[in-house]
Amino acid sequence: METLPFSLQALTLFTEDLLGVTIYDIAKEASVGVGTVSRVLNNHPSVSESTRRHVLEVARRLDYQPNASAQRLARRKSRTITAIMPYITNYFFVELLGGIQDILFERDYDLLLYGVNHPKQIEVYLQRSLRAGHSDGMLIASIDLPSNYTQKYLKNNFPIILVDRYNENFDSFFVENAEGAKAATEYLISLGHPRIAMITGNKETTPTRQRSEGYLGAIASNDRVINTGIFYPKIEQKNDGFSKDAGFEVMSEILRIPEEKRPTAVFVASDIQAFGAMHALKEAGGSCPETMSIVSFDDIELAPYYGLTTMRQPIRKLGLLATERLFERMDNTALDPQHRRFTPELMIRQTAGPPPSRYNNV
Repeated sequence: METLPFSLQALTLFTEDLLGVTIYDIAKEASVGVGTVSRVLNNHPSVSESTRRHVLEVARRLDYQPNASAQRLARRKSRTITAIMPYITNYFFVELLGGIQDILFERDYDLLLYGVNHPKQIEVYLQRSLRAGHSDGMLIASIDLPSNYTQKYLKNNFPIILVDRYNENFDSFFVENAEGAKAATEYLISLGHPRIAMITGNKETTPTRQRSEGYLGAIASNDRVINTGIFYPKIEQKNDGFSKDAGFEVMSEILRIPEEKRPTAVFVASDIQAFGAMHALKEAGGSCPETMSIVSFDDIELAPYYGLTTMRQPIRKLGLLATERLFERMDNTALDPQHRRFTPELMIRQTAGPPPSRYNNV
């Protein structure tokens, strides 16, 4: 009996499971050995041109469809990329995934997506990624890589790209959060607002820490502006507080401040929170910018439809460029780490303007 090469064994294993046309069927119909069929289907140079044409003609006539998983196994590659990110229903990550998928579609790769809803899940998914053959590379978005895994990935030389985070040991693609928040707050200051507040997510998150730093930096550079405070959600914790409901909750709290002490403008740390804040303002009989100005951060796809003035970060571009870099690293793991910083751009629309007239002389 003819010995089957690895690629043939892989193809046979998967195609027989599917009960479709197998290479045994092709070999029988073409009156050749199964090894010959395998070599033809894998484009091996040792097969004569006449035999190749004959086998391929039989395969077409039988409507043979090679199984994708078997082909990957035969090539010793999974043709799969792993992505780990939190809250995959969040608008930010939906747009990020769009950029990732653009490149994977071009490369004919699949995506294995892990959505992290609890910190304990992170290490489970990271551990899975280290298994041989699980995937060919990995993208980690908006998650701080645990220090104990840094050495594991470096030791295994496994291709890994960080998105929306920085680590000196790995390729990192990220936005200057502090710089963007500072620019947003400075824009509100330039409009003449005497009292400004910030709405953000949970205190422990990286975006909150970095954007709060930028906000406070802008306030500190202008002694005519009063910082009414940084406000965090107390009840709504979904998506680390970066949600529409959290924005509604926190703006409702701000609107309970006596009018003479209430901020005339608010920097909101994400667009989705800003949508909730605007809804709370509307329910209270107010509007933007007539009652209160709002500038936020992200510029997700819905932002222009709300007329939202916001700091644009190139979300889809981040996913696209990071995935392109991942393929470069998969081809050459010896590349030096690349760190790409992106500066947010102010998109001026309708939600921010000068303070109400009663505050102009404060």
